[in-house]
Amino acid sequence: MTTRKPKEKAMKIEKLAHRNVTSCTVHDNLDRAAQLMWERDVGCLPVIDDQGHVAGMITDRDVCMAAYTQGAPLQSIPVTTAMAKRVFSCTADDDVAEVERTMREQQIRRMPVIDDRGHAIGIVSINDLARAAAIGSVPPDEVATTLAAVTAPRASVAVS
Repeated sequence: MTTRKPKEKAMKIEKLAHRNVTSCTVHDNLDRAAQLMWERDVGCLPVIDDQGHVAGMITDRDVCMAAYTQGAPLQSIPVTTAMAKRVFSCTADDDVAEVERTMREQQIRRMPVIDDRGHAIGIVSINDLARAAAIGSVPPDEVATTLAAVTAPRASVAVS
């Protein structure tokens, strides 16, 4: 007779996600986004539309590249011109492994956690996964694979 271990429940992303989310709106400029990132010590913000939905994500790198490529003061550059409009999100009930897979496949470092109305209720990052792996909450080899995929060079970009 073989005894089986009870099937382990998959860890939900709510265990790792940060609930205190700082965001900006589609009406903000890059100066406001940069200010919020500096004050809250974060590298990205969900961009929220008039209905409270996540309309995009803006990173500190997006701010820098927009300033460089547009050659204008941050106060005159709308967040909407620099944000990523294609947003990959998860819910609090999603399995960590599922979120990691999306991060790997889409090469994203941070993902908003949304409720059933599409409102941001948290954010999870590759850093959160790494910290969880360090204490044994998630498999370290999976996190290493995710980190390698997320940081892999994308298709080459022509420099003019």
